[in-house]
Amino acid sequence: MVRIRVLVVDDHRIFAESLAAALAAEPDVDVAAAGSGPAALRCLERAAAEGRRFDVALVDADLGGIMPGGRAAVPVQEGNADGLVDGISLVAGVRSAQPAVRTVVLAEKDDPRRAALALQAGASGWVAKDCSLSRLLTVIRGVLRDETHLPPALLTGVLRELTAARKHRTESERLVESLTPREREVLRCMVAGLGRKAVAERLYLSPHTVRTHMQNVLGKLGVHSTLAAVALARRAGVGPVDLAGDVVERGGQLA
Repeated sequence: MVRIRVLVVDDHRIFAESLAAALAAEPDVDVAAAGSGPAALRCLERAAAEGRRFDVALVDADLGGIMPGGRAAVPVQEGNADGLVDGISLVAGVRSAQPAVRTVVLAEKDDPRRAALALQAGASGWVAKDCSLSRLLTVIRGVLRDETHLPPALLTGVLRELTAARKHRTESERLVESLTPREREVLRCMVAGLGRKAVAERLYLSPHTVRTHMQNVLGKLGVHSTLAAVALARRAGVGPVDLAGDVVERGGQLA
C-alpha cells in the first residue's frame, strides 16, 4: 500500500490534534503536525533529510501565532523566536524549499482574494476547515494527481482576482521595462531594502547620482515613494539585488 504523508500546520492545538487524529485513522495516511510556520519548515527539512518526505501540507490560512508551551498527544511542534510565518507566506516557502510537496490551505471562510493569493503562492487547493473528512481526503488525493481544488462558490471570484492580478502585473512589467539598465539595478537595490548611501557604495556612484536615479525610477513608475516602487517591482517579478555577490562593474556602460 502506498502511504500518503501529511503535515498539518495550524496554531490552534485542539484543531490540529483532532484533524491529525482523524487523518491518522485512515489506513494509507501517516500524519504529523506543526504549530507554526517555522516549525513546519523545520519538520519538512528534517523529513527530507531522513528520506521520508511529506506529500501534502495542510496549512491554516490564518496561521500566525506561536503555540504556548506544553506537550500534545500528537507531535505538534512549537514555534520559537525565529519569527512568525502566515499561512500564505508558508505556502510560498514550501514551494521554494520543497517543490514536490503539495499544499492545501484550510480556511475558516471563503475569501476569493486570499484564495487567489494562495494559488499564486503555489497552493493546490483551498478548502473549508469545517468540510467533511471524506471531502478533505478527496482533495488530498486529488492534489497528488496534480489537480487544483477550490469550492465551486469561489471559482468566479478567484478567476476575477487572478485576471486582475495578471493585468496589474502586465502594466507593472511595462513600466519596469521603461527603465534604463542602471535604473533597473537601482530598483533592485531598493527592493533589497538598501538606502541611498548603500546603493551609492554598491554601484560606485555618488549619493547625488543615486538620488537622481531614484527620482527617475519613481517618475517612470508613476509612484511617489520607495515603498510603492518596491511593491510595483515585486508585482512585475523584479527581485532584490544579490547582496552576497558583487555583480556590478565599475564604470562601464551601466554608470
